[in-house]
Parts: sequence; structure tokens; C-alpha cells
Amino acid sequence: MPLRFPFLLLLWCLLIVQVAAAQPAAPAAVSTLAGTAGSKGSADGNGAAARFSRPMGVAVDAAGTVYVADTDNHVIRKITPTGQVSTLAGTAGQKGFADGSGPAARLFNPVGVALDAQGTLYVADTGNNAIRKITPEGVVSTLAGAAGSPSTADGVGPAARFNQPHALAVDAAGNVFVADTYNHTVRRISPAGAVTTLAGSPKRIGSLDGPGAAANFRYPYGIAVEASGTLYVADNGNMTVRRIGPDGTVSTLAGAVRKFGNADGAGPEARFMAPSGVALAADGTLYVADAAGMVVRRIGAGGQVSTLAGDANSPGSADGPAAAARFKSPLGLAVGPGGAVYVADGRNHTVRVIR
Repeated sequence: MPLRFPFLLLLWCLLIVQVAAAQPAAPAAVSTLAGTAGSKGSADGNGAAARFSRPMGVAVDAAGTVYVADTDNHVIRKITPTGQVSTLAGTAGQKGFADGSGPAARLFNPVGVALDAQGTLYVADTGNNAIRKITPEGVVSTLAGAAGSPSTADGVGPAARFNQPHALAVDAAGNVFVADTYNHTVRRISPAGAVTTLAGSPKRIGSLDGPGAAANFRYPYGIAVEASGTLYVADNGNMTVRRIGPDGTVSTLAGAVRKFGNADGAGPEARFMAPSGVALAADGTLYVADAAGMVVRRIGAGGQVSTLAGDANSPGSADGPAAAARFKSPLGLAVGPGGAVYVADGRNHTVRVIR
């Protein structure tokens, strides 16, 4: 008898664990972190009091601080986990090209942002055809490219040329990967600033899979990198999501070339309208902002595509349960602490969170 009670207690504990594990996860919900839908502007402030003008890119650090490419304001903004918005670099409404500290710096329609492990922020300064770098203190410098010189050239620092780059990703070694949108290529910048072309051929539009320069893209718009070195690219003009292996070989993960729509499904059965931002979660889930479809999609194992939040072709600004939420041109994505997905909701002029 003395041994029976501990045994029954163990069985009871195991039963509780099994029941808890069987409970479905709470459905995702969307909330607005900062900005007010339909009210564009350039104000710093807390939460709904802040104003943005077509934010297009987001990045988030381990502490939950969010960095935003506030595109039409020509600035980079910072949002604390409690929703307090401030301007990190640039001066609202003053486009240009100048390195410097905080408000002394100038940018021109920045779109993509990405963080490295040290907290340095990289910016696809799209209107300037350059890649900029911002320290945690807000000091801006130019990593590669030259303002006012849209073209394509590999090289070091200012000798390299880009043509409206839209998105960036940084790996653990400090390499910066660039979706060089109007060159229809994916580029790589070493920590020393040396630019090379990883996949695609400059100005050759297409959809071919294959190794390196043999592959083609059509306006690659978003990019993400995983620890293995594999890259994921939102191939906006082809309406597909592509994968680039560590050896530079390109394949198509999901969607069908030039066949637009909003269908969920596996691999080529899925349809996208205009895949834009992409972001990777720690568990390998890939999130895709489908800007024209007004939804955020999710790609799991085997290329299985499902809709995480929003309603296809129903633009709006509603918060709430994921299926009831509405977006208006979701563009940039980032995955933060706890798996929260941050969304630059461009035409709503807000930054949203899916938890």
C-alpha cells in the first residue's frame, strides 16, 4: 500500500500533461503597435499618437525593439516594446544622401532593414541605390553603392552599384544579402564591403531555376536567411517564393510563375498576388507578406502554404482574431521574441503585430 499512492499520483500527473498538450493553441490575433490607420504623418510619440508615411520595412531585436523603414518620410524609426516611437536617423520630409549622426543623416525612400548580432542596422536605401549602416547610437555610414548611380557592378564599397535594392538579410558571419530588385539579382556583401552577385543575371528577367547566374528573377522584393546559409526570396514579379541553397542553386519553394491568386496549398499549388516581405521563425516557419493579397501567409514543412492573418482581397485596418483582421498592403515582416510577427502595414501607415 505505501507504494501505490505515488504510482497513482504519477499516472494522474501524466494524464494532466497529456490533456494540456491536447489543447489547441490559442488562435493568433492582430494588434496595432504604433500609428493610426489612415492617418499618415511623421510624429514621434506613443502608440496611436505616432505617425508614419508608408512604412515598408521592419526589423526587431531580441529585446523586442522594432526598427522601421518609414519610407515616404525618408527616415528610420525605432519603437520600444511599449510602443514609444522615436526617430533614429534622418529628418522627416528631407530626402537626400548624407552620412552623419541621427537627424544630420539623409536617406531617400529607405525600404528594407535588417539587424546583425551586434545591433547594427543595415538599410536598403532604395532611392539612393545604396546600402547604409546605422550604429545603435544612430550614426549612419555607407556600406556599399553610390547615390544617384543606379547600375549593376560588383566591387568594394562605393565601387559597387545597385538598382533600387528593396530588402536585406544578415547572417551570423556578418554577410549582408541584398534583394537587388531592379537588377533582378540577389547580391552578397562581405563584412569588408565586397559586393558579389550570388544568383541571377543583371537585368535578365525570368523565372528559371538553376545554379547562380543561370537562374532568373523578376523583381525580387524580400529576403531572409537561415542558419544553414539557405536564403528565401519573395520573387514579387513571378508571384513565387524562391529558395537559394548555400551553393547558390535556386529553386522554387511555393507558388507558380505568373499565376496570381490567394490559394493555400503545397508548393506549386499555392498562389500569391504580390509576395513582398519574408521573415523566418526559429522553428523554420517562413512568413510572407502578400501585399496585393492583403494577407500574411505562412510556409511550413514541404512548402505547405496557409494564411496566417487577413482576408484575401479585403483591404482594411481591423485588429482582432487573425481571420477577422484586415491589412492594406502589408509589406515588410520580422519575427520577434516569442514568435511574434511584426508587419509594416504600408497603406495603413501603421506597424502591426501578430501574436
